[in-house]
Amino acid sequence: MKVEAQKKNALVVMPRMVVSVRDNDGNDNALVVAYGGNCSYDPPMIMVGIVPSRHSYPMIKENPCFVAHLLDASQKELYECCGTKSGKDGDKLKEYGIQLVHGKKVNGGVIEQCPVAIECTVVDSILTGSHEMFVGKIEYVHAEQDVLSEDGRIDLTKLNLI
Repeated sequence: MKVEAQKKNALVVMPRMVVSVRDNDGNDNALVVAYGGNCSYDPPMIMVGIVPSRHSYPMIKENPCFVAHLLDASQKELYECCGTKSGKDGDKLKEYGIQLVHGKKVNGGVIEQCPVAIECTVVDSILTGSHEMFVGKIEYVHAEQDVLSEDGRIDLTKLNLI
């Protein structure tokens, strides 16, 4: 028999991804997002949700692009760093030795150690209550060779995601 469940967080899909952003002065930050995923296949787009009170929020508003990173299960320390420390309190990326390289298509930082990094340009956003969902057009995808299928697509079964 089914009973009524709480409405809050009734359907929570945890992508377990880290999103990096950069302001116009070149300062980088990275955060764990609770909401994110595919939202269009033609053109390819993904969306990520950021709470307006977060340090990264004014950065993505100022420089409308982001890089979404999928993490391997071995990268728990990176995930915890980006999910528990605020960029307001200091440079957590430097503190944890996280190296960013410049994106190939967007003005954002790519964490090279991640098996997949997806560079996006923000094309739209919507306030949904607690979060602003940023819709990003996929501009470039970095992926390790061993996570690709024969046709060059990311094969999620080949990833040991966090």
